[in-house]
Amino acid sequence: MRIIGGSLKGLRLNPPQNLPVRPTTDLAKEALFNILLNQIEFEGITVLDLFSGTGNISLEFASRGAEKVISVDRSIHCINYLKDTSRQHKLEQIKTFKADVFKYLQLETDKYDLIFADPPYDLNQIPEIPKIVFDKNLLNPDGLLIIEHQSFQNLSNHPAFVEQRKYGHSSFSFFRN
Repeated sequence: MRIIGGSLKGLRLNPPQNLPVRPTTDLAKEALFNILLNQIEFEGITVLDLFSGTGNISLEFASRGAEKVISVDRSIHCINYLKDTSRQHKLEQIKTFKADVFKYLQLETDKYDLIFADPPYDLNQIPEIPKIVFDKNLLNPDGLLIIEHQSFQNLSNHPAFVEQRKYGHSSFSFFRN
């Protein structure tokens, strides 16, 4: 796992082996950020990273100039790893929260330019994520929600769905206001 762009480009991340995660592959992450390069300006955006795991995506956004990155995961070990890595690389814009993502979303009132969710693939509540995000109006105008999920899963029935991009067994579904 490595940071592929921005001020920390090339940084290798070496999280502990025992973290309960399935990190986004470098190939899929590079494809995602190539898509995003043509759609958003990273400098100064606000990001909510749900099911943040190792913080791979949070660190990528911070490296590229995001103003604020909120990272939510229920594993204290993942949160501690991300806190330590953020501190080590002076990424003060990353704030971490140990919480159940669905409970966190129910209480959230801030709006974001981009929300990224990488839930466990076997989680049956994945289709609820766009419903909650849009019902609670958590995106700024022109904001973007991206959900990583298994390629066979179809999230296109939500009215804000824009497209799905497949990368092997993983897909990214994009949603806009």
